[in-house]
Amino acid sequence: MNINEVSKKFDLTKDTLRYWERMGLLPEITRNKSGYRNYTEHDLNWVFYIQVLRKAGMSVEALIEFVKLYREGSQTAESRKSLLIDQQTDLKEQMAAMKKTIDYLTYKIDHYEDHTLNYEREKLAYEGDTDK
Repeated sequence: MNINEVSKKFDLTKDTLRYWERMGLLPEITRNKSGYRNYTEHDLNWVFYIQVLRKAGMSVEALIEFVKLYREGSQTAESRKSLLIDQQTDLKEQMAAMKKTIDYLTYKIDHYEDHTLNYEREKLAYEGDTDK
C-alpha cells in the first residue's frame, strides 16, 4: 500500500506518516523500485497503534520511548505497560475534569431560563422600570 492509500485509510496526512517514520515511531518502510514507500500489513499495524496512542494523548517523546522499549524485546514489557498505565491514568483524570465541566454546563442549561429571568428583573430594577 502506498503512502497516499495509507493516508486516506487512517485519515492522516502524508507529512504525519513521514514524520512518524523519521522519528522512529514506525519501522523503516520498504521502498519499491521507484523509491516510493510500500507499506506492509506489519507497517499498517504500527500506524494504527501509534495513531491510537496519539489520540490517547501520548506525547511523541513518550511514544519514542515506548517504541524504543518495544524494540529492545520482551524484557521491557513491564516498562511499556507502565507507560500505558500512566497514559490511561492521565486520560481518566481528563475525563473526570470534562465530566465536571459537562455537569456544570448541564446545570446551567437546565436552569437557563431562571438565570435569564433574574438578569432581566435585575436590569429592569436598575433601570427603574419595574412595571414590566
